[in-house]
Amino acid sequence: MHRPVEQGGLALIVIDMINTYDHEDAELLAPSAGRIVPVVADLVGRARDADVPVVYANDNLGLWRSHHGELVDTALDGPHAELVEPIRPDDDSLFVVKARHSIFYETPMSYLLWQLGVGHVVLCGQVTEQCVLYSALDAHIRHLEVTVPRDAVACIHPHLEAAALEMMERNMGARIVTAKEIGFSPARTE
Repeated sequence: MHRPVEQGGLALIVIDMINTYDHEDAELLAPSAGRIVPVVADLVGRARDADVPVVYANDNLGLWRSHHGELVDTALDGPHAELVEPIRPDDDSLFVVKARHSIFYETPMSYLLWQLGVGHVVLCGQVTEQCVLYSALDAHIRHLEVTVPRDAVACIHPHLEAAALEMMERNMGARIVTAKEIGFSPARTE
């Protein structure tokens, strides 16, 4: 069995940004997502440049036969392709398909992060008061360090986003910062 690298590495997790925006509350979410796309794109680029793993964790869009390429194609064919194109996964990106709010629920995310030697996750994407919040909680109970760049998460309801960010910071020990405060150093090699 392949042994994982020593725990403690960093990974950038992009949550639910491969999106068709044809769902309930999309009209409230799309403007918020539009504001964060450039910030997320910058985070993804900086992580890639530093060889830090980028993991896309995305809803399956109800397409149970889906693989990540189909999800990306479906989103790019949707009404808001401009929100997907700048942050689309590249050939080196890892992709975890999920069916519920948390990136960990019934997915291989924990095992993947263990294999990568990750002890610290940076969570960005959408929706702050839903999937980001529940993912932060699940990361916390798995003893992972959590950082959330407040300018790289999108919300449906700003007042709930503020409460969610406060809960992540107070209850889960998450670092709530701006994206520019996140430094990606090159991943360790063995």
